[in-house]
Order: sequence, then structure tokens, then C-alpha cells
Amino acid sequence: QNGTKKFWDFMRTHDSVSILIFNTSRQCFVVVKQFRPAVYMCEIERHHPQVFQNQDKESFASLENPLPAVVGVTYELCAGIVDKPGLSLEEIACEEVLEECGYRVCSADLRRITSYRSGVGVMGSRQTLFYAEVNDQMRTSGGGGQPEEGELIEVVEIPLGESMKFAYDETFPKTMGVIFSFMWFHNNIAPKLLKK
Repeated sequence: QNGTKKFWDFMRTHDSVSILIFNTSRQCFVVVKQFRPAVYMCEIERHHPQVFQNQDKESFASLENPLPAVVGVTYELCAGIVDKPGLSLEEIACEEVLEECGYRVCSADLRRITSYRSGVGVMGSRQTLFYAEVNDQMRTSGGGGQPEEGELIEVVEIPLGESMKFAYDETFPKTMGVIFSFMWFHNNIAPKLLKK
């Protein structure tokens, strides 16, 4: 109104899948730990706001005390974007489990938990969450993602007994997907494990 233009923030992106992986041999969750440039830049802005005031490359390049890369590292569920038109969500999820975590699972072994919107402030893409049980015999590689695509992934095991403490421990930066899926597991899968 009054001739004032309004702009929406929007970034086009792909939908995605994420997978809660539980290793029954070791009674642990399998998650990934990786460097996220956006998280790192948010920490730079928080600690060195002057860098973003001028918004020029020189001020960032001349940062006297850059933060260590570890401030950009997060714990996440195994996940990947939906960018292969010929594959189902389940098939993409299976590929991601193999590439990132080294376990070979088939579509029939996946349980669909739910789907939800992620990044709703800017992206609004849909993420579909699956659950997969694996064991040590299903491990065919060390995982780690695809370095040629810029993925530097470390596979991390979170013991079942420590998982809820981990979920709420703010010293371990993590996505909401980790917290939600651990809670889902404790409500839906853990009671059945106790009965066995």
C-alpha cells in the first residue's frame, strides 16, 4: 500500500530425505558430523559483527583472529537432497545411508516416520524422515560421503543410553531432526526393545 514495494525472502531448493539409523549390534544411533559453512558464518557474525557491516571481501580476508572451523561443525541425521527424478524417496535414502554411513540397506528395510517442512523462513522445502535398523554385518564401508562433492563427513555413534542427554546437550550443535527423531525412537521403538 502507498506504493511501497514489499519483498519476500525465498530460496529455491530441493526437497530432501533424512534417515534415523539405529545399529542393533551396538545399540547405538548412527549420525553424521560435518562442517556447515552457513553455521560457521553465523558464528563469525556473532563474534565479529564488524565483518558484515562493510560487506566487503577485504574485511573478511583481514580478520585477525578467525574462528576455528570446529564452530561450523554440526551433528545431523544422515540426509540428502531429492535430485534424482528416476528414484523414489526410499531409494535416495538408501543411497545416502551407503554413501554417508557405509551401511547397505534396501528400501523394504526403511520405515517412513513422517514428512515436514524445513527452513520455512526462507525455503519451505519438504523433508521426509525414515527409520532404518542396521547391524555390523550390513556395514560395507566407512562412509564419509563424497569428497568430490565437497562432503567431509565423520560417522558418529551415539549410545542408546546416552541419546537423550546428547539430544538436549547444547554443547553438541545439532539439527532439530536429531532431537525429534531420538524422541520418536524413545516413544515408539525403545518400549519394544525393553520387552525383548
